[in-house]
Amino acid sequence: MSPLYTLTATSLNGTPVNLSDYAGKLVLVVNTASQCGFTPQYAGLEALYQEFKDQGLVILGFPCNQFGGQEPGDADQIAQTCQINYGVSFPMFAKVDVKGSNAHPLYKWLTRALPGWLGKSIKWNFTKFLIGRDGAPIKRFSSITKPESMAAFIRKQLQQS
Repeated sequence: MSPLYTLTATSLNGTPVNLSDYAGKLVLVVNTASQCGFTPQYAGLEALYQEFKDQGLVILGFPCNQFGGQEPGDADQIAQTCQINYGVSFPMFAKVDVKGSNAHPLYKWLTRALPGWLGKSIKWNFTKFLIGRDGAPIKRFSSITKPESMAAFIRKQLQQS
């Protein structure tokens, strides 16, 4: 069984979620922030989700305040930014650390499995990790990778599985 399916996370509304709920899905994990230059990527992520959710893609957003203090808000403020400004309908989770000793176990696992160019650490907001339907990490995308540029790769992964 994939380590992904043994983990839990807290939804933005405070409900515990077993990540095994996403078994069999192509999962895109993204660390997000509401006051970042990359925040407009929420719109592109939502567009990907709408295009591919019926084929098995799920996007999981994890707000993080570790990069320039760009996610200072509480859960209600984060939800408002996501839903009102960008129409986000994919699952959003409670704020987490994505690097350091207090990093969420999901991010500890992902950064070990898919290190970046400069090592395992995440360098900024909107780093994206794609996990296959079998729970195996497939690819890491940098913050500067726009969601729309990932569509062909995601489509290929959905067709292969």
